[in-house]
Amino acid sequence: MKLPMLGACCLGVFLAVPLPTRADIAPGSSVDQQFKAIYEEEWTWRQQQFPGADDDREDAARINHLPHVDAETQKQRLQVWSDVLKQLDALPADELSAAEQINFAVYRPQIGNFAADIRFGGYEMPFNSDSSFWSDLGFMTRRPLRTVEDAEDYIARLNDVPRYFDEQIVNMRAGLKRGFSVPRAVLPGRDASIAMVAELTEAADSEFFKPLKELPASMPLERQEQLRGAGLAAIRTAVIPAYAKLLDFFRTEYLLKARKSLAAESMPNGKAWYRQQIREYTTLDLSAEDIHKIGLDEVARIQAEMLTSMHEAGFSGSFAEFLAFLRKDPQFYAKTPDELLMRAAWIAKRVDAKLSRFFNLLPRGRFGIEPVPADIAPFWTAGRGGASTYWLNTHDLPSRPLYNLPALTLHESAPGHSFQLSLAEEQTALPPFRRNGYISAYGEGWGLYAEKLGVEMGIYTTPYENFGRLTYEMWRACRLVIDTGVHHKGWSRDKALAYLRDHTALSEHEVTTEVDRYISWPGQALSYKLGEIRIVALRKEAEKELGTRFDIRAFNDAVLAQGSVPLPVLDAQIQRFIADRKAAAAVQGAAASAY
Repeated sequence: MKLPMLGACCLGVFLAVPLPTRADIAPGSSVDQQFKAIYEEEWTWRQQQFPGADDDREDAARINHLPHVDAETQKQRLQVWSDVLKQLDALPADELSAAEQINFAVYRPQIGNFAADIRFGGYEMPFNSDSSFWSDLGFMTRRPLRTVEDAEDYIARLNDVPRYFDEQIVNMRAGLKRGFSVPRAVLPGRDASIAMVAELTEAADSEFFKPLKELPASMPLERQEQLRGAGLAAIRTAVIPAYAKLLDFFRTEYLLKARKSLAAESMPNGKAWYRQQIREYTTLDLSAEDIHKIGLDEVARIQAEMLTSMHEAGFSGSFAEFLAFLRKDPQFYAKTPDELLMRAAWIAKRVDAKLSRFFNLLPRGRFGIEPVPADIAPFWTAGRGGASTYWLNTHDLPSRPLYNLPALTLHESAPGHSFQLSLAEEQTALPPFRRNGYISAYGEGWGLYAEKLGVEMGIYTTPYENFGRLTYEMWRACRLVIDTGVHHKGWSRDKALAYLRDHTALSEHEVTTEVDRYISWPGQALSYKLGEIRIVALRKEAEKELGTRFDIRAFNDAVLAQGSVPLPVLDAQIQRFIADRKAAAAVQGAAASAY
C-alpha cells in the first residue's frame, strides 16, 4: 500500500494564480497546446497549494508554512478546479494527439476527484482509523535540513502547527454537526498518537527535534545552537500545546459526538458520496452490488486454492484448525524487530536477483527498509511502500507472521510499489501530474499482481509461504465483500471481523485494524483486487493472442510504461501492445518468407 492521505489532510494555502481560458490562447494554437496550457498552469498553482514537506530533492522549493485547510480556502480551491473542468470539457478532446489523449484520460478524472472531494466536504473528516493529519506531520521530520534556510523553514512550520490544527478542528466540528464523521466504533485508542506528543515533558524528546539534532557539520556551530534553541522553543510553545488542544477536542468532543452508524451510505448524501469513492478508487463504473458479487466469487475461488495449499503443507485437520495453528505456532514469528527487518531484507535481495528475467527496464532509484514510526505503528497495516522506503511494521511481533512476509515484500518494495513508483518518477517525458500522481486501482492492482509474480520468480519456498500469498489474495478479495457489506448492505463491525477472521490467516490484531480501516476509509480497499483482476485478465489475453511470441518482460514493461493510469486507459494500452506485437510478427514473417 502506498502512503496515503493526500487530499483532506494536505491542502495548501490558496494563491490566486490565473488559469488560462480559451480566449487567452492565441488563435491557431493546436488543441494539444491549449490542453498543455491548462494543465501546466494548474500544476504550477497546485504546487503552491500543496507544498511537498517530504520532498527530499536538492532543488525542492522552500516551505515555511503548513497547508491552509479552512472552509474559505476549500471554497476558492473548488472554484479553480471547477473552472479547469469547464475548460477541459470545452476542448475537442478527440483532436488531441495520441500522447495527449492519454494525458487527458488521466488528468480529467484527477481534477474531477479533487473537486468532488471538496464538494462533498471530505475535508471535514480529515483522518481515519489508519491515517491522520497529525500523524502525517511526522513525515516532515524525514527531510534532512541541509542549510540554514532549510532549518529556518522547518522551525516556521513547527510554529504554524497551532493554526493548522485549529483549522482542522473547525472543519471537524462542522462535520460532526452534519453527521459526517469517522464512526465512533473505530475511534477508541486512536488518540494515543496525539497523546505521545501532547504529554511530552521535554521538548528535546520529541521526534520533531530529531532533524535539528542532525544539522550538517558545514554549518557554523554557533548558528546550529541558535537553530536548535529556536526549534526547542517552537516545540515547547507551539507544537506540544497544539497537540494538547487537539487531544482535549478528540477526547471530550469528537469521541462523544461521532456518528454511531458505520455505513457511508447512512451519512448525509452518503449514497452519492460512496458512489464517488468507488469511482475514485476503482476508476470503474461499478455499483456496490456488482463489486460485492465479484468479491464473493473471488473468495470462493481462492478458498479452494488455500485448501490445496493446506494439504501440501501436510496438515490433516480442518481449515479453521490450520488457521489456529498458523496464528499460534512460534516457528512462524520473529522474536525481535531486527529479525523481521532482516528477513524482509533477505527476501528483497532474492527478488532483486530475479528482476532482470521479468523486466527489461529497471528503475535507477533504490529503496531502504525502515520500521514504521512507533506513534502510528499500532494502527498501521503490516507494511507500506514508497519510491524510496519500504516501511515494515515491527509493532506487536506476534501479529506479524513470517509466512506472509514474502508476499508483503513483493507488494510494497520490488517489483511492487517502490519499483513502480521509481519508474514513474524517472519517466521525465511525462508531465509532472503523471509522474507524481497515484491512481489506487492501478498502483494497488500492480502490487497484488507483483505478489503473483513471486510464484514465477520462485520467491515462495515453502507451502506455508505460498499459503501466506493466498491468504493475502483472500484478504484483498474479502475487502470487496466487507467494504460493500458495511457501507452498502449495513453489515455490523462484528460481522465484518468474523468474515475476515474466518477466511484468512491474518492475526487477530491485523483483522481488527484492517476492518476498522475499511469502516473509516470507504472505497479505498476496493482498488486492490479490482486492479489485479484486470491486469491478470490482460496478461491472459496477451498470452492467448501472442502465443509463443509472448514475452513476460515486454508485457510487464508495457503495463508500467505509462505510469499510474485509470484501468480503462491500461486496457487500451495493452490492447495496443498486443496489436503492435502481432503486426511486428507479421512483418517478420513476411520478410522471412521472402528469402
